[in-house]
Amino acid sequence: MAPIGFIGASGLMGHGMARNLLAKGHTLAITVHKRHDRVADLLAAGATLAPNPAALARSCEIVFLCVTGSPQVEANLLDENGLLAGAREGLLIVDCSTSEPASSALLREHCTPRGVTLVDAPLARSPVEAEAGRLNVMVGAEPAVFARLEPVLRAFAENVFHVGGPGDGHKIKLLNNFIAQAICTATAEAFAVGRRSGIDPLKLVEVVTASGVNSGLFQGMAKTLHGDLAGLKFELDNARKDVRYYTHLAESLAVPSVMGEAVHQSLTIASALGHGGKYVPSLVEAQEQLAGVTLVPR
Repeated sequence: MAPIGFIGASGLMGHGMARNLLAKGHTLAITVHKRHDRVADLLAAGATLAPNPAALARSCEIVFLCVTGSPQVEANLLDENGLLAGAREGLLIVDCSTSEPASSALLREHCTPRGVTLVDAPLARSPVEAEAGRLNVMVGAEPAVFARLEPVLRAFAENVFHVGGPGDGHKIKLLNNFIAQAICTATAEAFAVGRRSGIDPLKLVEVVTASGVNSGLFQGMAKTLHGDLAGLKFELDNARKDVRYYTHLAESLAVPSVMGEAVHQSLTIASALGHGGKYVPSLVEAQEQLAGVTLVPR
């Protein structure tokens, strides 16, 4: 098995991915920016600690990144001790972050002359599925590169989708996350309008649960009406960032994004009201403040 490097193993998603790579017998080296306590079990299971990304690039054939977004990906590739500083020809860098397609295109221009291949392979599902090895992965890569990478991805993914060429994985991920956050923001608003109009939002949940409108996302948001604000474990500020990337993509294509901008502003308002570091269901808390209603039992 090819020696593998991992950047972001202390994160909610990255930890499960790294743990499953080890469990499937892969040799794993990691870097840790902070939260060493989050990777103690990985080191105990046989992972080794590299001082910086350049060291990973020198010793590994494949390096995964699972970080917050494009600024962090750019830094891990281009900094003085970044991956490209230590890269050998044939290195495969796999970006599992939710990144901007335009940024990834520029990074590929840095990688190609060095004989390095940058693959976009963003993720769907939650940290629970990451620990269980049941993530969804959207891969943008040439067919030969995908064939080389797919068996490795299967270590932590239940579903691996080859969605197109380089860059297409990030595009699909942004479309996916826009739709997801549109559902979440619409649900939070509907609860507030319903409560303000005098109806019990739990009755709305009963109706939606039995209809084609139902979804796992709706049910995750509906848990807020029972006091559970962790039904969807995805940070609100990360969701805001993802939808911002989506609106940037739409704007670059000269495609109107009326819904995208509305969803982005709903998330931005919730963040401005102090909920950015919480999970997405706290959109309901923001709506409580905006509408002057009570939705979450306390």
